[in-house]
Order: sequence, then structure tokens, then C-alpha cells
Amino acid sequence: MIDLRSDTITRPVSGMLDAMMQAEIGDDVFGEDPTVNDLEEKIAKIFGKDSAVFCPSGTMTNQIALQVLTSPYEEVICYEGSHVYKYEGGGLAGNSGLSTKLLKGERGRLSLKEISTAINPDDPHFPKSSVISLENTVNKGGGSFYDLKDIHAIHDFARHHDLKMHLDGARIFNALVETGDDPRDYGKCFDTISVCLSKGLGAPVGSVLLCDKTLEKSVRRARKVFGGGMRQAGFLAAAGIYALDNHVDRLVEDHVRARHLGAKLIDRPWVKNVYPVDTNIVIFEVDEEFTAIEVLNILAEKGIQGVVFGPREIRWVTHLDYTDDMMNKTIDIINSLDL
Repeated sequence: MIDLRSDTITRPVSGMLDAMMQAEIGDDVFGEDPTVNDLEEKIAKIFGKDSAVFCPSGTMTNQIALQVLTSPYEEVICYEGSHVYKYEGGGLAGNSGLSTKLLKGERGRLSLKEISTAINPDDPHFPKSSVISLENTVNKGGGSFYDLKDIHAIHDFARHHDLKMHLDGARIFNALVETGDDPRDYGKCFDTISVCLSKGLGAPVGSVLLCDKTLEKSVRRARKVFGGGMRQAGFLAAAGIYALDNHVDRLVEDHVRARHLGAKLIDRPWVKNVYPVDTNIVIFEVDEEFTAIEVLNILAEKGIQGVVFGPREIRWVTHLDYTDDMMNKTIDIINSLDL
């Protein structure tokens, strides 16, 4: 079976498994796991932040970030399809008592113009606008990514209006290998950055929340409350270190394969539209006579898995375990499919 459901389905390569088995460990809740400490120091340095906190998931790092940056009854400004709003189980409301101001964006990328008109007045009838949350790359936007100058403009606006900035950077390295931007520029623009190690980078588990030193204690306290203390987590942290050392530059291979799939899909008569393919996410819309579920079932019978992304939309994600041979087989299947 060719699995294109997500880049989270990858399995550790042999070198990563070796690193995990050789990891020096301790109790991370006591701050005594040396490999976790090394991972946190390493990724904080990459982004030029003071601190980093290793957590089990990207949902947890996002939820912690937005909790420590806000107070109950305040409002987060974000894309209407953003992961923090759409795919985290209502956590902003349930975990932190927050409202959301949902913006359309352009393929999920928010503009300064949109944001500037979304700030609530200083009036007790409205929740206080508190945090601007961006996502890069944008999952629902088909892996679209921001131009750094636009982020700088939003950052300057946020500081002028006393707003905090959070980045859901689950796939930030997919953006960085395309733009060539210095990750430290992101560190300067955001109060908190969530980075996932278990998507394109291929680690089995884990995300890291980057923050300034002044926030670290609050982040670790929130991680405890969320149940995110993992004790001898060095085995998992070693996988993250290996991923950062070995799996960043190769992300361009996933992007090349994704673009190749997108180019082949657009020629099929049962495909109505293919989103622009910027990184490793391919979203395509099937013809009106089909539903996404119907086409997914047919593809699954042929040996290709994907996910429903709308009534007639399907998402494929290329990843570390998706090879050229698999890509060629995928293309052969979609070329032969007569719907």
C-alpha cells in the first residue's frame, strides 16, 4: 500500500533507531535528561530563541503557547482553517477560555490588511484581541508558505498594538528549504514557535515549543498540567536530534515528488482542479459527478491511500518513506484510472 495520508506515518530509519538506542537518559520532568536538554538547546539555537520545551505533540505545543500568551476571555486571530482552530478539538476554548477571530487568508496566509481590520475596539462588549497566530506551511492551504517580509510587517503591526505572535510551524522546515530564509528571523518575529519533529523530519514522536526565557517557566508549568512530562524522554529526543541533523535538506525531495504528482493529476479527466503545489502537500478536487470518498475508495482498491479534505477534495502528502518507485507507481495508477 502506498500511504499518502500524511507525513506523520514515517518510521525511523536505521540511523535514527541507533541514535535512540544509544541515547543517554534521565528524568526530564526534573530537568535531568541530557538528551532532551541537548535537543532543546539545539533547536532553540537554530531559531535564535532563549528556550525550548520538548512535548509529545504539536497540538500540545500550540495549546500551551496560546495559553501562556493570553488570559481567559481574550481572542486569538487566526486563519479559519488553521490547525489551532480546526483540528485541535476545541482546545482554545476548552483549555484556555479563548475566543477566535477567523480570517479567510489567501490559501491560508493572512495579510496585514486583514489583520489590521480584525482588531477589536477597547470595549467590554468584545473580547480583547491578544494574539496573532500564523501557520507556516499552511496545511489547508496546500502547503503554502509566507514571504518573510509579510511576516515582518505583521510583527511590526503586532508590536505597535501590543499583540503577541505565535507560529504554528509544524512544517516550518518545509518552508525554510524553499525560501532559504534564516530561521533566526522567525525567532525575532514570534513570541512562541511550535516545531513538529514527527512530520517531514521523520521522528516517531514529538514537537518543541520555542519561547523567550521569560516564558519558559510558564510553558513548563502548562506542560505539566497538560500531562506532557515524559520522564526518560531522551530516547525520543535523540530521534529529534538525528532528524534535525539529517532530514532537513532532503525535504526538497518530497517537494519535487509532490509537484510531479500535481502535474500528472491535472491532466486526468476525473480531476477538476489541483491546488498549487508549493511544498509536500497535494490537494486536488475531483469532478462534480464524484465525491472525495468515492474516489478515495477506488484509489485504495488500487493501493493508494489519502485523506478527505472536503466534499470533493483529497489530500496527499509526500514524505520520507515515499520513494521514486512509489511515485512512479502512483502515476501509473492515476494514468490508468478510467472513471
